[in-house]
Amino acid sequence: MRIITGLYKGRNLTTVPDLTVRPATERVRQTLFNMLVNRIDLQGIDVLDLFAGSGSLGFEALSRGARHVVFVERDPDALRHLEVNASALGCTEAVDILSDDALRYVRSTKETFTLVFADPPYAFEETPSIPAEIFSRSIVQAEGYLLIEHPGTVRFAASSLYNAGPEKKFGRTHVTFFQPQKAHS
Repeated sequence: MRIITGLYKGRNLTTVPDLTVRPATERVRQTLFNMLVNRIDLQGIDVLDLFAGSGSLGFEALSRGARHVVFVERDPDALRHLEVNASALGCTEAVDILSDDALRYVRSTKETFTLVFADPPYAFEETPSIPAEIFSRSIVQAEGYLLIEHPGTVRFAASSLYNAGPEKKFGRTHVTFFQPQKAHS
């Protein structure tokens, strides 16, 4: 798996060799970042990568100009790969790699981010509650976005906290964009 463009273009990322981690494919990352650059300026932003796995989304954001990325992952093997990738890219000072449960982190952080990625395991039963957990704590800045990668069977409830959409489909993988409600007031 390699970085698509920017500062680290063409650089390879390592990942867990088994199927416990599902890295975002190059096609998915390319499409998402093409959509994002038309919505927000990635230069100098702070990014949160929940259920980070190999960190492909967060490292791609760094490569494209993000200032800082917080990676949250609880799998020890994936954490080792995150550290190896940050070291290989020479960006260890621009990242925080946290060994934690993603929702526990969300419930305890006081930080805010312009961009939040969440790529929970497909079997994760709490995926539908992620937007409410994040937006009820104002973790996403007014101009920012939350992107959740999920199976097509997952549906998100409407809420006064956020606007959902667009949703992109890549076979059985879906990615839904969310933005704070106040951004559209």
